[in-house]
Amino acid sequence: MRKARDIMTSPVITVHSDTSVVDLAKLLSEHRINGVPVVDDDGNIGGIVTEADLIDQNKKLHIPSVLFFMDSAIFLENPKKLDKELRKMAGTTVGDICTRDVITVEDETPIDEVASIMAEKRISTIPVMQGKRLVGIVGRGDLVRSIVT
Repeated sequence: MRKARDIMTSPVITVHSDTSVVDLAKLLSEHRINGVPVVDDDGNIGGIVTEADLIDQNKKLHIPSVLFFMDSAIFLENPKKLDKELRKMAGTTVGDICTRDVITVEDETPIDEVASIMAEKRISTIPVMQGKRLVGIVGRGDLVRSIVT
């Protein structure tokens, strides 16, 4: 059975949290990739940033419904979600717009399990780890190519 290590892209292109959003867009476009891990100076993953994060920056802001009752405002939706959207839209660096809760797989993970995780979590890119070390990345294209090779 084929594993993540058999189809992953390595070495991994990464960015730091202080990388500008403009530089990120150029990087993704130049390398024709849809996402990259965000790492610190020691190479530890602190997030992941994708084309979807860049698109989120340019979408229309959803104004939550508010009910006013006796001089009080009651948000009918989670105000934390609005705060997160505002921060993402105003972001100028990767650290402002990236997803911090990174889903990863081990290099020994079977590719059918990788595909299931990506489908269930609705993610397009997943970092591949060997213990605590980033060793590769699997994108949807890698999964599609694995079908024909």
